[in-house]
Amino acid sequence: MLEIEMKFRADDWSALETQLLVWNAEVQPERIQTDHYFNAADRDFAQTDEAVRLRRSGATNTLTYKGKKIDTETKTRREIEVPLADGDDTAANVVAFLTSLGMKPVAVISKTRRAYHFSRNGFDVTVCLDDAGPVGKFVELEILAEEDRFPAAKALLMQLAQELGLTQQERRSYLRMNLER
Repeated sequence: MLEIEMKFRADDWSALETQLLVWNAEVQPERIQTDHYFNAADRDFAQTDEAVRLRRSGATNTLTYKGKKIDTETKTRREIEVPLADGDDTAANVVAFLTSLGMKPVAVISKTRRAYHFSRNGFDVTVCLDDAGPVGKFVELEILAEEDRFPAAKALLMQLAQELGLTQQERRSYLRMNLER
């Protein structure tokens, strides 16, 4: 499965949220997501453009691997997500597990996220409004799709970005932006 994503700087979300409601997008409650990033023992993910993270969203835990970006216009990459048991004990055990394998903790990045979901052209689309603290406010457009649907998903994201008036594209991850500060 590919995660086809585009991210844009956007300090004012009001017009965008109005348009999402016109499109009958379903909104999820705002939540804080805390991402614990790790680096491999055998290679530097900063060099290979990969990522391994433990995401904590409330009590919910998810382990994610993100592969190298495969497109220059979007942040498309292979993504593998593994849902984990909820709670602090599970999160602590995952950290212990990864570090026991030689993985090194890199950083912990938190953001406040409000997500909207809707369908368009046969795709489930997620639009996330992210307040990433010191690195700024962003809008992420995302579709999960099989590889053979990548061209159509990419075209749809580019069309949606235009319809929403998003112009300040950002290809760096929140991790990279925080480390570069």
